[in-house]
Amino acid sequence: MKLESITLHHISMPLVAPFETSFGRETDRECILVIIKSEGLIGYGECVPSRDPGYNYETTGTAMHILKDFIVPLILGTDVKDAADFQERVSRIRGHHLAKAGVEMALWDLLGKRAGKSLHELFGGVREKVEVGVSLGIQESAQSLVRTAAHFVKQGYARVKIKIKPGRDVEDASAVRQAFPNLRLQVDANSAYSLNDMQTLKPLDKLNLLLIEQPLFEDDIWDHHKMQEQFETPICLDESIVSPRHARYAIEMKACRVINIKAARVGGLSQAVMVHDLCLENKLPVWCGGMLETGVGRASNLALASLPNFVLPGDVSASDRYYARDITNERFVLNADSTIDVPGGAGLGVTINEKALKDFTLLELSFVAKS
Repeated sequence: MKLESITLHHISMPLVAPFETSFGRETDRECILVIIKSEGLIGYGECVPSRDPGYNYETTGTAMHILKDFIVPLILGTDVKDAADFQERVSRIRGHHLAKAGVEMALWDLLGKRAGKSLHELFGGVREKVEVGVSLGIQESAQSLVRTAAHFVKQGYARVKIKIKPGRDVEDASAVRQAFPNLRLQVDANSAYSLNDMQTLKPLDKLNLLLIEQPLFEDDIWDHHKMQEQFETPICLDESIVSPRHARYAIEMKACRVINIKAARVGGLSQAVMVHDLCLENKLPVWCGGMLETGVGRASNLALASLPNFVLPGDVSASDRYYARDITNERFVLNADSTIDVPGGAGLGVTINEKALKDFTLLELSFVAKS
């Protein structure tokens, strides 16, 4: 595919409610929409870093820099064959996986549209709908958290994840468990703890949790191995798994019993599929994490989560969980069985609401190949 033009939209979209984790509080979601035109087709990709370097070192600012100054010049006007070709071209750019993943998603959208197939078909997905859950940010109190959880359980979510941090962990999780004895419940620390906190967190073992997600430092795999040895509850790694190679390290070290796969974090959908296949081979279950995506990234996550080893519910909530107004014309809705349908249209299977995109755009940069 000859890439004729690339446009970057730095956008900011208001969340329906603030979302707080151990590393900060968001009221508006920033990201970058990547639009690539090739041979009469248009591909869309979502680059998911936020404004601040909380989840990882990448921000919308650094991603715009890497995209316009490094990635775009490498591929604009060239014939990019597929995702593997793209990964080879950007391999000398160290890190910046979220930036790379946004472009690769747009290329997959183009590949699907050219072939007349959905990403679900291109990946070899086995589900037409995927199990999902809801992720709850830190609330004002444990009582407020229970009320918020009750609101989403009433909507039909059968799995709830709560964010935790020091001082807001065991009490919060216990309150939700007491209110919902049979709920599929998990907690996410976003790297807020160290091994010194193990005894503080040990009561979590008595709450019948699905998993404890990324309790220790984001660049740490070995200490998670030590922690997993002391806990009956499965440890799940998120931030620590930044490539298929790191997934192999975690498996060989027995650092976790579950892996959260985020295509953006590992550098693209092709890399996410590789992590999935490695985990499947080693009988390690996976699930699809979320980054408060717009409808573009949400469609991508649903296609990925249709693969066979995504056996735990993902953080791919309905569109109205985060946005009253989205940049896609399509809205994803929760089914009665706590699932969401996988898009069946060519490529990502979504179209852009141009008016919404214009309203949410902070900065637009366009690059056109020389004829």
